[in-house]
Amino acid sequence: MWKIAVFILFTLILVYISRASLSDRRSHGFYRFFAWEAILALIVINIPVWFLNWLAWYQIISWLLLILCILPLGFGIYYLKSRGSPDIKIRSESPLLGFERTTVLVTSGIYRFIRHPLYSSLVLLNWGVFFKEPSLPGILLAGIATFFLIMTSKADEHECLQIFGREYQDYMKTTKRFIPLIY
Repeated sequence: MWKIAVFILFTLILVYISRASLSDRRSHGFYRFFAWEAILALIVINIPVWFLNWLAWYQIISWLLLILCILPLGFGIYYLKSRGSPDIKIRSESPLLGFERTTVLVTSGIYRFIRHPLYSSLVLLNWGVFFKEPSLPGILLAGIATFFLIMTSKADEHECLQIFGREYQDYMKTTKRFIPLIY
């Protein structure tokens, strides 16, 4: 019962954060919401075993992925804020979160290697949570989250092409989506 209550509580928070995006199916935030929901469900399912059998092979993989997910998140937000010149007055699209309202295309730091470090972080988080207790429902939720993160990145790229045009198109040719040199 507590799992359902936790899921509902955090879903309400995610709905509030995503409220503007949920009315625009073309927004990257629309797809991101469903990725967040799948990850939340995975967390709620696996939370009872979070610290059990911590030396099991799957727990070691889990902890590596969970620790690793912090890097692209931290570097991604840092470079968006420090180099992207976020400006709510210029970029007033309502579905965007504050640090997403960049007015300058960021192509340095982690963005030299991947276009979507924040979504890469969520992919790592997603699979890190899955490996807490690998299961059939878990792999289904992790697959759903991964699908929606890919859809999120595609919608985000469409938005960036509208804002930054040719500059973003050229940038897409030199970087990968989530994993440097691979994808």
